[in-house]
Amino acid sequence: MAFQHCFTDGRSNGLSLGKIVCVGRNYADHAKELNNPIPTEPLLFIKPSTAAVSLEQPFSISEQWGSVHYETELAILIGETLTKADEADVVKAIVGVGLALDLTIRDVQSKLKEKGQPWERAKAFDGSCPLSVFVPIDQVDDLQSIQIQLTINGEVRQDGNSSMMLNKIVPLISEISQLFTLEPGDVVITGTPAGVGQLNKGDELVVSLVDLLRVETSVKVD
Repeated sequence: MAFQHCFTDGRSNGLSLGKIVCVGRNYADHAKELNNPIPTEPLLFIKPSTAAVSLEQPFSISEQWGSVHYETELAILIGETLTKADEADVVKAIVGVGLALDLTIRDVQSKLKEKGQPWERAKAFDGSCPLSVFVPIDQVDDLQSIQIQLTINGEVRQDGNSSMMLNKIVPLISEISQLFTLEPGDVVITGTPAGVGQLNKGDELVVSLVDLLRVETSVKVD
C-alpha cells in the first residue's frame, strides 16, 4: 500500500513507510499477564509496510481469524539511515513519535509459540498495524516519560508509561541497528504495557499519548 507519514499539523514529511520493527515483552507487567518469561535481551520481530493502515480511520478485523487482541504501543519514526549507530546518532535520527496498535491473532500466536515457530502469521498480516500521524520530536520533552493510554467503549484498558520499558528507546534503537539497517521511513514500535485483550466489532477506541496525541477510532469486521 502507499502510506506516507504525516505530522500532527497535517504536513507530509515526505517519508514513505518502510518496515515496522516491533519489540516484544518490553514491559514486565505485560510479559507477566501472558505468563511469558521476561526476556534478557530485546525480543524483535518485523511487520512489512503492508501491515500498516491509518489509525485515524475505522480499521478491520476478520471474523475468520478468531480472537484478535490489541496491544497499544509508542511508535518511533526514523528519519535517517542507521547502521551500527551509536546513541548520539539515534537521537539525531528520530523525527517523530506516534501511536500504533500491534494487532495479534492470539490463538494462532499461542500455537506457533508451542511449536517454536515464528510469529508472522499472527502478527504481520495485512492491516495488523493501525498507525497514527506523528508528533514532531521537538515537541517531546522526554521520550522516557510518555503516558500511553487506551480506552475501549469508555473503559480504560491500558495505562502505562514509557519509563516502565525494560529496554529504553535510544539504546534499544542503537542495538537494533547493530543487527540490521534502519532506513528513513522505518518505524520502531516499542512494546505494550499490561491490559491487552480482545477486540470486538463496533468497539470504540480512544488511543492517547497523554498531552501529545489523541486518536479516536473504531473496529469493523470483514
